[in-house]
Parts: sequence; C-alpha cells; structure tokens
Amino acid sequence: MDYSRQVTPASELYARVEKLQHSLQKKDCDAALIVQKTDLFYFSGTSQQGWLYVPVEGAPLLMVFKEYERAVAESELHEVVSLVSPKKMPEALVERGYVLPKTIGMELDVLPANLYFQYDSIFKDSQIVDVSIDIRLIRAVKSDYELGIIGKACALSDKVAARVPELLKEGRTEVEVAGELEAYARSFGHQGIVRMRLFGSELFYGHLMSGPAAAVPSYLASPTGGEGVSGLIGQGAGFKKICKNEPILVDYVFALDGYISDHARIFAIGELPDELLEAHRAMLEIQEAASKLALPGVETGELYDQMIALAEKKGYGEKFMGVGERKIRFTGHGVGLELDEFPFIAKGQKLKLEAGMVIALEPKMIFPGVGVVGIENTHRVTDKGLERLHHLDDQIRFI
Repeated sequence: MDYSRQVTPASELYARVEKLQHSLQKKDCDAALIVQKTDLFYFSGTSQQGWLYVPVEGAPLLMVFKEYERAVAESELHEVVSLVSPKKMPEALVERGYVLPKTIGMELDVLPANLYFQYDSIFKDSQIVDVSIDIRLIRAVKSDYELGIIGKACALSDKVAARVPELLKEGRTEVEVAGELEAYARSFGHQGIVRMRLFGSELFYGHLMSGPAAAVPSYLASPTGGEGVSGLIGQGAGFKKICKNEPILVDYVFALDGYISDHARIFAIGELPDELLEAHRAMLEIQEAASKLALPGVETGELYDQMIALAEKKGYGEKFMGVGERKIRFTGHGVGLELDEFPFIAKGQKLKLEAGMVIALEPKMIFPGVGVVGIENTHRVTDKGLERLHHLDDQIRFI
C-alpha cells in the first residue's frame, strides 16, 4: 500500500524532541511517554497507535502496536519497533539499552484515568508526572516548516470562503449549503477532522449559520453555537432556511497536513440594518488595534483586557463575545495541529507572546434573535505585531 503524503522531516522531529528533552532536564524528569495522537504526530510524524519514549538524553524510541508498517513509512525517526502490548514497554526499553526511569512524564491533561492506572502499573517503579504544559508550550511556537503549512492552509481558507457567494440562495438550508462548501474544501485536501484538546470538544469543519440561528449558544468553547442537526451534535449548521437581509456567518477551519487555519467571514443576501453594519466595523477596528498591540513579551491576559476595553468604549461590551454570565472569556486562541492551542487571549492569562506563535483573533458581536457579525483571521506573532496570514477582504460580502 502507498502511504506517500506530507512527511515531517527528520530534522524537524529531532529538533522538537531536543526541546522536550531540555524541558525534561529543567523538571528533573528522566523521560516522557507520549500517547495522545496529536502530540505523538508532532514528535514522531505519525499518529498510528503506539507510544513514543523520549529519554532525557539519547535517542527516542517509537513503539507501535498498530499499524507498524505504516508508522515506519510515515515517521522519519530512526528507532521504530513493533510492540504487541503496552505491558512489554519496560522489556523493550531494557533490551535496547535504556535505563528505566525513576520519573516519567505523561500528558495528564488528556490521559484518561483508567489509562493512567494502567501505565502506573506498567512502570511500577516510576513516578508519573505531568508534562502536558511543557509540551503545549513547545508546540505554541511554530517552526518555519510549520508556518509554511499553516500559510498554505490559510490560502485555502480564503479560497473556500470566496466560494460561498456561489452557493448562497434564499430558501436553501444551512446544512445543505454547508455540505456543498465542505465538499469543496475536501477537494483541496481538507483532512475533515478538526482536532481539539479540551475534553468533550469537537468540530466538523466549522460553522455555517444564518440569522438568529448563529446567535444560539452551545456547549462549545466559542462565542457562537448554532442549532445543529440534532441534540447530540448541538452546534453548527441546522435545518434553518437562509433568508434575505440577515447576516450569514461562515466560520470555517481549513486543516491541511494536520495544520489549521481558522477563518470567519460574514455574508448577506440583500441588505443588513445599520446597527449590524456599525458593529461589524467596530470588530474590524478592534482586530486592527489588537494586531498592533500583540507584541512579543505582552501578556495574553493584558491583550484580552485591552480588547474588552475597546469593545466597551465603542458601546459593545454587553454583546461582545457572547451575552450573559456564560459568555466566552477569550478573544483569540492559538492554532496549530489543534484548534485550541497555546496561547489563549483570555481573561487572567499570564503567558507572554513570542515571535512564531500563531493566533486566531476573533472579535465577534452576538445579537440574540438577530444574528452575528465580526471577523476571524489567523495571524503570526512577529517583532512588529501580528502578521495576518489571510488575504480575503474582511468586509461583509453582499449578494
């Protein structure tokens, strides 16, 4: 079988492993065991079922349960072995000259409790410690290789959004239009699955929602929700028919070779009330101001506070990023292999921006019973502020 596709270069993988090893040294931790699919892909280049053992010094070992031959084809790591059971890990490590660790780091933010107890019994003489924050901080700053893929994903986001006017017609349902738009995205290599780290969070391509339906809140950590097609899904496009003179939100992710671009634009068939037009202009002004304020060294919580203050100054504080006590307390988020990466432009966050981070800024206004206006673009943090990676116009597109 031919598994040829984008392969992460060995130099990239080993540079990432080296960063993790430096982090392990600072924590006085002997090794890390990477299990979660996205982290496994990040450090090994494959998401096949298995375990990546990273000693504080020396070469990493990728142990694969299923599918070994595919993992060998996908991963540029030098040491890849087949393993029939996780219980065999200590034996496999000793056979290859590794000293079993006294402390072993794992991704405790996402590791299910039952698996934790399983690994605790497998490495019975080791103490398991959390290295999830360390891994996420490493992943937050993108390499030139990663930025190249994200840039391509952003260009495809623009292309998908530019297709929307051809599909929008009064009387069509949201889900009907969404299906055609998603098929179009798929034709350019969209991977379909949009990975998220937060427990219980999931997304299918994104959200296409019209008028009042876009302002329906949901469980998702997002200022918008949508009716969805069932109570189990509870978000996104539903069976509402698209009408004239209402805002249509197309908030889509393009996921290319694992990497994500996050992108939102507003469309309308006919006209929109002045209130919505003015609110949209205000969101663009907040985006522009934040782009200049977001310099390396600025705390993300401080940037959030400044964006909130701008919205309040313009008279939009009550409906900015949601309505009521459960409104979202962030105005942007990191993107990479997952949609909810560090950093978060969120209330109380102390993480400082660094050049090479990638952030989706999403100032949005929610008008219950009416709709949503606003914008979302993916940006790169540079020494001069945010560099926007999209080129499609931010203005509302009237049809």
